[in-house]
Amino acid sequence: MDNVEIEEVFSSLGPVGIKRMFSGKGIYHQGVIIALYLFDELMLKADVQSAPQFEAAGARQWVYQREGKNPVAMPYWSVPEDAYDDPDEMAKWVRLAFEAGLRTEAGKARPKGKTARASAKMRQKGPGEG
Repeated sequence: MDNVEIEEVFSSLGPVGIKRMFSGKGIYHQGVIIALYLFDELMLKADVQSAPQFEAAGARQWVYQREGKNPVAMPYWSVPEDAYDDPDEMAKWVRLAFEAGLRTEAGKARPKGKTARASAKMRQKGPGEG
């Protein structure tokens, strides 16, 4: 799939950015990664909220496995087959991918665990205190 074809798939969202990544391409909308094109397959971003919809539609989750390592389920799913023949259906799936990407980015922005508490303590100390 060339860049023009990728742009057509995501046209319902608006412009997308396409960057070389791994052995394929990362696809971004408004600075948020929403899909990958790897191994001659388009894979859309999903999360805990949207993955069940992909699974129910018969999509496959991408599982990455390095030699000698355990397989790792990645947050990307194949495009349901019906979507390739129906622009409205494709628009639904790319919208779900964008929404999952937004939720993922929002989750990264929240401080988590011990590191966040340690950072807050450092900010509370005055000059020369520590």
